[in-house]
Amino acid sequence: MNSTIGSQQKLGVGQNLALGFQHLFAMFGATVLVPVLTGLDPAVALFSSGTGTLLFMLVTKGKVPAYLGSSFAFIAPIISVSGLWGIQYALGGAVAVGLVYIAIALIISKIGLDWIDRVLPSVVIGSVIMVIGLGLASTAVDMAGFTGGGSLANADVRIALFTLVVTVIGTMFFKGFFAVVPILIGIVAGYIFAITQGAIDFTPVKEAAWIGLPQFVAPKFSAAAIAMMLPVALVSITEHLGDVMVLSRVTGNDFYRSPGLHRTLLGDGLATSWAGLWGGPPNTTYGENIGVMAITQVFSVSVIRTAAMIAIVLSFVQKMGALISTIPAPVMGGVSIVLFGVIAASGIRTLVESGIDYGDKRNLVISSVILVLGIGGAELGLGPVKLHGMALATVAGIILNLVLPKNGKEMSE
Repeated sequence: MNSTIGSQQKLGVGQNLALGFQHLFAMFGATVLVPVLTGLDPAVALFSSGTGTLLFMLVTKGKVPAYLGSSFAFIAPIISVSGLWGIQYALGGAVAVGLVYIAIALIISKIGLDWIDRVLPSVVIGSVIMVIGLGLASTAVDMAGFTGGGSLANADVRIALFTLVVTVIGTMFFKGFFAVVPILIGIVAGYIFAITQGAIDFTPVKEAAWIGLPQFVAPKFSAAAIAMMLPVALVSITEHLGDVMVLSRVTGNDFYRSPGLHRTLLGDGLATSWAGLWGGPPNTTYGENIGVMAITQVFSVSVIRTAAMIAIVLSFVQKMGALISTIPAPVMGGVSIVLFGVIAASGIRTLVESGIDYGDKRNLVISSVILVLGIGGAELGLGPVKLHGMALATVAGIILNLVLPKNGKEMSE
């Protein structure tokens, strides 16, 4: 059993750097992938991610060890808005999404949390957390090269399997300091193995400048573009609630109460609007980094702060950023199989520890609908607004929770 490092525990410079790099690597693939898919600058994403995390820590009084990175939930709406009006209007939508967070945070600060318990009980949040993890499962499997009849003859599969095995062994059997950096060790080992397989192209590193500014882009605002972006805020806010709940359970704290859910939502919202102002994708609390903490039992806020500062530095050191970008997808796929699985398992843990009774048809129906709509990637158009996957599943879960009778007997009647 690994020894636990608490959220306020101080570490040495060397430990902070090593653990900070581990969190950087955990979030790097997803944080950079979002801008790559949406046409934004990855360096700006690193900058807005790092500064957004520091802003979040300022708002939450340095109590919550959460890292904020690019949100996968906004990939589809950013692409859609960019195709219709241009990327700057998608950034304006991101700013507006952050304002929704802020508005809800203000409501919570005034009237408390009781209404959230009614609208988003554990059966909904736990099921949505499972959707977040399982919805990313195909991403991990694709990156690992296991689709399309994956074979050991395929170098990508070998690299992913090697990385996965080292990560699992490190998680289960490493002792001392090595026990708290199994993800970092898995990535480094996978990277070295990938070099032996001829899977690394160092050309981007040679061509990159040492120092350079990210390509900052100012947002523009349109009511139509904002209308397409806002519904996804339901998903990201629910994801936030789930992440904070999981983080509370993992660390043994109640962050809903201290520093308060209103502060975590306010910090997340400000970070999202901040990212949009600079040309970065919306931010969200990162399940990948929560997965790292769950595995390593290192909950130090100073480690997350170090990771954020490294991300900011890398956004300007283009050659270092280029080196990290050469990490092949199979390496990230290998570690993601563990990390995304931990997210899904955290949803199960939420349901179990909340005492959700699946002998009650009501709970069974709510979870079933959320899981199928979310993991299946269902899509529903409501005029100019489209709800897809996690957004649709979350809305459906909220509605079912509000309208269904409170127990199976009432349902039967």
